[in-house]
Amino acid sequence: MAIDSTFWTGKRVFLTGHTGFKGAWLALWLQRLGADVTGYALAPPSEPNLFTLSQVAQAVRSLTGDIRDLRPLQSAMTAQRPDIVIHMAAQSLVRASYADPIGTYSTNVMGTVNVLEAARAADGVKAIVVVTSDKCYDNKEQAAGYREQDPMGGSDPYSSSKGCTELVTMAYRRSFLASQRVAVASARAGNVIGGGDWAADRLIPDVVNPLMQNKPVIIRNPHSIRPWQHVLDPLAGYLLLAEKLCGDADKFADAWNFGPNEEDAKPVSWVVDTVTRLWGQGANWTTDDRTHPHEARYLKLNSGKARQSLQWAPKLAVTTALEWTVEWYKAYQNGANMRDTTLAQLERYQRLSST
Repeated sequence: MAIDSTFWTGKRVFLTGHTGFKGAWLALWLQRLGADVTGYALAPPSEPNLFTLSQVAQAVRSLTGDIRDLRPLQSAMTAQRPDIVIHMAAQSLVRASYADPIGTYSTNVMGTVNVLEAARAADGVKAIVVVTSDKCYDNKEQAAGYREQDPMGGSDPYSSSKGCTELVTMAYRRSFLASQRVAVASARAGNVIGGGDWAADRLIPDVVNPLMQNKPVIIRNPHSIRPWQHVLDPLAGYLLLAEKLCGDADKFADAWNFGPNEEDAKPVSWVVDTVTRLWGQGANWTTDDRTHPHEARYLKLNSGKARQSLQWAPKLAVTTALEWTVEWYKAYQNGANMRDTTLAQLERYQRLSST
C-alpha cells in the first residue's frame, strides 16, 4: 500500500480543512510527497493546535475561508486550478451538533455542495475525495461492521449530516461530475487518534488535557466501543484512493470504508486505561455520571473492500497508535519542536507503509 511519491510530485491539490487535526497531518504529508498544496479553511479550531505547532503554513498555500460561502470558495478553486480536491472541512463533533444543529448541517451538507459546485466549475479537476465519517450509517449498534452499501442514517445532527453528505456526493457524481470525467469518491473512517488533537469532547484530548495539568480525568461513556485508529492510517487510504481515481474513475469512484482491524474496536475504558498507564505519574480516571446527549455505544466498520481493491490496510495496531499519541503529547509537554516531532512520526509511518 505504499504511497506513490512520483504520482504526487507537482500535483496541484486543493485541501479543505487543513487547519484541523486531520487536515494538518494530511497537509504536511502532501507537502513531503512533493505536491503543490492549497489549503482552504477557517482559523484553527483550538488553542493550542497542530496547524500552528507543526508550522503547516510553511508547507502549503494557506487561504482563510468558509466553505459555506460559495463565491470566494469558487474564486479560490478556479484560481488554483487543482488536479485533485480533498474535502475535509467539517463540523466534526457529535455533542457540538446538538448545540448548533443549523451550523452543523450548513457546514457539513451545504458546505459539501459548495465544494462540489466549485470543483465542477474549475478547469482541470480530475479527482475529488470527500471525507465523511463512520457515523454516516444508520447505526443499529450491531456486532458486524458496516459495509459501504448499508443505509445512511444518524440519530444526532452530526451523524445524520454525514449521511446527507454521502447522499450529496453520490448525487453530484451521478448528475454532473461523471459526465465531466471528474472521479468522485467518499471516504469513511473510524475514530482517529494521534498527536495534536485538542478538540473539545473527543476522547484523547479529554484524557491528555487534564493529565498535562495534573487534574483528574473524567470520562463520559466508558463502555462505548469504537473503531480506534491512528490518524495516519485513514489518511494513507485517502491518498491511495485519490491515486486510483486518477487512473480508473469507473472502478474507484464510489464510497470506501477505512477502518481498523477487528481487534482494535475497543471500549473507551480500555483506551483510557492504556493512555493513563503509558502516561505514568500515577495517572487515573473516574466516570462522569451526569446525563449527556445520546451517542451511539457500539460502532464498527468493515473495510474489506478497501483491503481488496485498494490494497490498503492499517499499519498501526491500536496499542501502537496510543504509544505514538502519548509520545507526541509528552514531547509537547517537554517543549520539543513539534514540527520536527510530527514529521518524525510521519516519516516513521512512511517507512512502515513501504514494507
